[in-house]
Amino acid sequence: MTNEQTIRNVFEQDGILASQIEGYSARTQQLEMALAIEDAIQHNKQLVAEAGTGTGKTFAYLVPALLSGGKVIISTGTKTLQDQLFSRDLPNVRNALKVPVTVAILKGRANYVCHYHLERAGLEGRFTSREEAGYIPMIKAFAANSKSGDKAELVEVPENALVWQSVTSTRDNCLGQECSFYKDCFVMEARKQALAADVVVVNHHLFFADVMLRDEGVTELLPSANTVIFDEAHQLPEVAGLFFGEDVSTSQLLDLARDCTTAYITLAKDCVALGDAIPVLEKACKDFRLVFQYEGSRLPVQKALALKNFESAFEWMQTKLTDLNTVLETQAARDPMLEKCWQRGMELSAQLSHWLKASNENLVRWVEVFTQSVQLHATPLSVADGFGKQLNAQPRAWIFTSATLAVKSDFSHYQAQMGLQNATTGYWQSPFDYGNQALLYAPANMPDPNSPAYTSAVAAVALPVIQASRGRAFVLCTSLKAMREIHALLKEAFSENGMEYPLLLQGDTTRTELLERFRNHGNAVLVGSQSFWEGVDVRGEALSVVIIDKLPFAPPDDPVLSARIDKMNAEGKNAFMEYQLPYSVITLKQGAGRLIRDENDKGVLVICDPRLITKPYGRRIWQSLPPFKRTRDLVDVAAFFEK
Repeated sequence: MTNEQTIRNVFEQDGILASQIEGYSARTQQLEMALAIEDAIQHNKQLVAEAGTGTGKTFAYLVPALLSGGKVIISTGTKTLQDQLFSRDLPNVRNALKVPVTVAILKGRANYVCHYHLERAGLEGRFTSREEAGYIPMIKAFAANSKSGDKAELVEVPENALVWQSVTSTRDNCLGQECSFYKDCFVMEARKQALAADVVVVNHHLFFADVMLRDEGVTELLPSANTVIFDEAHQLPEVAGLFFGEDVSTSQLLDLARDCTTAYITLAKDCVALGDAIPVLEKACKDFRLVFQYEGSRLPVQKALALKNFESAFEWMQTKLTDLNTVLETQAARDPMLEKCWQRGMELSAQLSHWLKASNENLVRWVEVFTQSVQLHATPLSVADGFGKQLNAQPRAWIFTSATLAVKSDFSHYQAQMGLQNATTGYWQSPFDYGNQALLYAPANMPDPNSPAYTSAVAAVALPVIQASRGRAFVLCTSLKAMREIHALLKEAFSENGMEYPLLLQGDTTRTELLERFRNHGNAVLVGSQSFWEGVDVRGEALSVVIIDKLPFAPPDDPVLSARIDKMNAEGKNAFMEYQLPYSVITLKQGAGRLIRDENDKGVLVICDPRLITKPYGRRIWQSLPPFKRTRDLVDVAAFFEK
């Protein structure tokens, strides 16, 4: 029997998946997608595939991948999806198909407890609070009994606890084979298992960090892989941009200073010069941060260089790093940790010099300011060439899939971004009945999105919709400023109108905790920004409305975006139609995709932005969305919920 025939048998209404997996139902789109992926695997093709929500794309790529008999790397957008694939979807499909396939999961090193740094942290006892110190015995007990050392398994210690920074390694501070715990290293064990497995689940950050930095174990995996599958592939251009660029941050210098302090106290207390050099570098980093006023600002290099004291503070920071390196060199032979600090210091010194002098035409230099640190970026205008080298290094299948890659079934924007001009494309619409399940409401008489009255107009539109739906709403905003303003306006309006729906705000607690509260309340309203536009799955009546404040165009003052626009326009292209609009459509489709998650969901999508109707490109945007029934009348929204 051919693989094609086997795949048909697997996905039939009374086929293998239906008999083995509870709740499975056959979908034509899923079978067609699986056959396209099978063809790509057999012929080492590049395939870009969009599958609407509900297609079941995970099974559509897992079945041909597990039947292929070759080594497969699957890369996901988030660690949550990575864990779900490894713990649930892969075992389910493997058991249903009865194939003897071995599976491994590989995460970045920051996810694994490091025996060396755990011991150091315990001996030094420098913690920000009693609570943090109290986690150490729990982590020690976990490290002694765990096979994986994956911190996700230790649920008693919160994922965002500061203690994790002290008990995990980074690429910078890992001692490698010099480490006395090398034989017991969880990172090395995870890599060993990944090398031996038939299917390895990684995530995008890990994949690209490794391809560029040769640090995370994927480089060893790639040569033997027959197939690479990227799920949530719409995130790749941004993630690839992070790693094909060249970045250096003052937080890296401060981390070095922290590790030098540890080495000084425990290994080189007699070296007075080392004790003197560390605080001077720390102060130089903090002084450099003070050159910039606001956190959250992103400046092109020309603006940064024009700031008063930028050059002198930058030069002083470089000088103090050089001074520290000079001392470290005299101590490096005493211990692997001191040697590692010296190597890091030299590398950081080279990175700072390189950033200041970088003159690559494909790189945009810019500065990002955080509360405590400054990040110096050199981001590529295009990742197509860099990624293209990977694509063509040796024959293998490359599969890129997501619910949002195309603009009106046209993939040219995505293909150009990723260097996939020769790829085959496939487009499968969602099997959901959007005409009956959902309504798209574009309110009339909205002001211009740039006018001062716009945010309050959004809140005014949202209020009667939330009343009609009895809460159960996401309000998705395109900026943190708008999010906070709309939340405040809704809070006031709820109070005035006696509306007792729980009102949740992104940032009040973790995303996981907020979603848990939202689901449990059953009638809550959650106001969020970037974090809730994608990767969030709330099925059933708890989420019946998604309100979007504006079309999600990237901010025009973004240094990388404005450089890309200038370059495209200089080449005679239309940057708005070829770059900005597709970006907005793909992001909007992600936000809209939160609403209908299965065949029983019903709901209203509200897009407040008048440009959806008034601008010529608006038609292109709503035609890229699922085929919702559309209205401009609030009465239809009330009638939808009464029904």
